[in-house]
Amino acid sequence: MANIQYYDVILKPVVTEKSMNAMSEKKYTFLVHPEANKSQIKEAVEKMFEGTKVKSVNTMNMDGKKKRRGMVVGRTAKSKKAIVALTEDSKDIEIFEGL
Repeated sequence: MANIQYYDVILKPVVTEKSMNAMSEKKYTFLVHPEANKSQIKEAVEKMFEGTKVKSVNTMNMDGKKKRRGMVVGRTAKSKKAIVALTEDSKDIEIFEGL
């Protein structure tokens, strides 16, 4: 397994209608490094966003979608998604505030 630093774990937030509705329950969705495990994701969220305390982390591996370009069939890159639940006394994550 690669040596992943905490600032390399979280790639970008997922902004969808479903993830926005989950924010009312203090659940935030991120695309993460494919080789990151749950403890690394928890550490990265707590270090990158001050005042947050992670209650649980759920991860899922997503296969690439099939795409066609004429007769050639290929796949997009696979990715990993993490849903991070924060405790009730934790601060909210600021990057989602204006959305």
